[in-house]
Amino acid sequence: MEKKLTYALFTGCTAKESTPEQLMSTYAVAKKLGIELVELSEATCCGASHLQDYDDFLSLVLNARNICYAESRGMTMVTICNTCQLNTAMTKHRLDSDPELKARVNEKLAEVGLEYKGTSKITHFLYALIDDFGLETIKEKVVTPLSQFNIAPFYGCHNIRPSELQNETHDSAENAYNPNSLDELIIALGGVNVDYEEKNKCCGFHAELQAPHTAAVLTGKALMGAMDANADWMVTPCPLCHLKLDTQYEHASHAVGRDVKMPVLHMQQMVGLALGCAPSELGLQHHVSKVNFV
Repeated sequence: MEKKLTYALFTGCTAKESTPEQLMSTYAVAKKLGIELVELSEATCCGASHLQDYDDFLSLVLNARNICYAESRGMTMVTICNTCQLNTAMTKHRLDSDPELKARVNEKLAEVGLEYKGTSKITHFLYALIDDFGLETIKEKVVTPLSQFNIAPFYGCHNIRPSELQNETHDSAENAYNPNSLDELIIALGGVNVDYEEKNKCCGFHAELQAPHTAAVLTGKALMGAMDANADWMVTPCPLCHLKLDTQYEHASHAVGRDVKMPVLHMQQMVGLALGCAPSELGLQHHVSKVNFV
């Protein structure tokens, strides 16, 4: 009998507050596939790529603290947010390659009785499915092939850049200029993957406060690219990208001078549909851009 896959789940803030349907669908998919997820209830925000600009050392301590909770359970940490993945993986890379920095961080962690050791791997749920569960095994689990849909993958930049860092965290090599993991997952689920220029571009989320017009243009171009490629819907592994693409279509339409709107699913919701999960179990009723095809 094969060993059951078990992960320490770092939910991040967004899936707990703004996109609870992503967390629902993560658990639904894990249940279907027999994957055990142990939620790191002690973990806090990763800094969201904003704290790092204000206080780099505090960000390292914060993320090292979160990783410690996975280490204490002897598990791989799995993330479901691209930005959480970037910040935790970046922290692990820096501490594992700089003993002096690691010692300074551990000096602070000792104040709360923790020590970062570097023993836990960190990976995104997308790559856990591909690397650990396997695309061929996922194919065998499909009960409702997505063959009637043209699906546009939207990768989100924090899961694929910098590629030398991200490729440390998973076995499947990903080219930031031509990523294919999400495309291959769509194909494994029986869907038709749509290729378009903007699939590996930024959604604009992290530019929203500093440059709202530029952010809206980026969102609009992504939606427009998928629409022009004849996609029925988009799918993303990042809840922040999902927020931009699902909820900001009015601003995006104004910015690009054209109505742009289409259903945008979380990666877990797409997998769940193919595995036979009920739409309500996946939270498809909670989207702003209505999911009108199920």
